[in-house]
Amino acid sequence: METSSRRDRDAEGRARNARPRDGLGRPLPYGVAGVERQPEGVARTPGETVREAQRLLDAGMPFHAHEVFEDAWKSGPESERELWRGLAQLAVGLTHAARGNARGGDALLARGVDSLGRFGGIPVYGIDLAGLVAWARELAERLPGPVDARAEAPRLTGSSASFSP
Repeated sequence: METSSRRDRDAEGRARNARPRDGLGRPLPYGVAGVERQPEGVARTPGETVREAQRLLDAGMPFHAHEVFEDAWKSGPESERELWRGLAQLAVGLTHAARGNARGGDALLARGVDSLGRFGGIPVYGIDLAGLVAWARELAERLPGPVDARAEAPRLTGSSASFSP
């Protein structure tokens, strides 16, 4: 009796969906061109994490930015896990909002605000935590409603996290 799995597997044999994805992380049919997926388990410095995530947010790809933050939360020091997890939650909140899932967007934005709130709004690695919290609350207040991930992408650093031009 054949017991082999038909699931997609990565090079190490772990289950990993190989379907292409769009910029918001939605699966596309096999054979369709999607956006390049973020590699998993990449160790980056905090500065590299912020720069790569900002690049992806600016490109309208918050789902992919979430994966960059997830790498930092899984590989970084315990004392920083809530920071990176909170940022990942904000990125996923924007993803859900842009997909039209207002309930999911609101829930993830609220979780991200709670996680980042533990840092007292003090910038860490140049990340404008107070500005990001304000951004997330303002976005959540407008849900449900149309959300363009690129137009709504927050600035992670600077004197105030705000919408990208």
